[in-house]
Amino acid sequence: MDKSVNNSEQARESALCSMDPSRPLEPWPVLGSQVVGDYKIFTLKSTRKRSPRTGAEVTYYALDTVDWVNIVALTPEHEVVMVEQFRHGTNTVELELPGGMMDRGESDPVAAACRELREETGYEGENARRIGCCFANPAILTNRAHTVLVERCIRKHELEWDSGEDIRLRLVPAAQIPALVAEGKIRHSIIVAALYYYDLWKKQPPHPVNH
Repeated sequence: MDKSVNNSEQARESALCSMDPSRPLEPWPVLGSQVVGDYKIFTLKSTRKRSPRTGAEVTYYALDTVDWVNIVALTPEHEVVMVEQFRHGTNTVELELPGGMMDRGESDPVAAACRELREETGYEGENARRIGCCFANPAILTNRAHTVLVERCIRKHELEWDSGEDIRLRLVPAAQIPALVAEGKIRHSIIVAALYYYDLWKKQPPHPVNH
C-alpha cells in the first residue's frame, strides 16, 4: 500500500475518534517529571506523559508557581481602586486591579488579597470574600488566579512598595469599567477575567466557587 494512503487513513481514523462524543477524555498518565529550571518566581517543570488515545509518549513543559490574587476594591463612592504600572513583559504601562502573588506558605487567598491591597494601595475595607477563581493559563501554568471583592474601602495606611515597584493610584467609577475594557484601556487578561467575575457578582445571587 502507498505510504501516503496509509497515513491518510490513519489521520481519518484519528479525526473520527476525536469527533466521537461517546469517547471520554482521560487524564494523560505521567511517566516522569523533573524541574529543569528555577527562576525565583516560578520553576520550569518537564513532564513525560502518554496519550490515552494513541499511546504516544510526549514531553510537556509547564511553569510551576504560586496562586495569584486580584482585588476588586470598592470605595463608599462606588469607585474601583485601580493602579497604573509599567509591565516589563510588554514594555507598556497598564491599568490594572491591585494584586499579586500569594506568599509561599499562604493558603488563604482572601487574607493574601487584603495584604496586597494594603501594601500596594494603602486601602483597607470590609466584607472581603472571594467571588471567582480560574486557572491562570492551563496550557503552561499550574496555578490559579483568585478574584477577591472588598467593599467600603478607604485609605488607611502608608504605601509599602517594593524597590522595583512604581505605581500610580487611580479611582475609577465602577460604571466606567465596561467601557475601559471595550476600548482597550484595560488589557491585562487576568484583570479582565476578574472584572467579569465582578460583573457576574453584581448580576447573580451568591454561588459556591469551584476550587
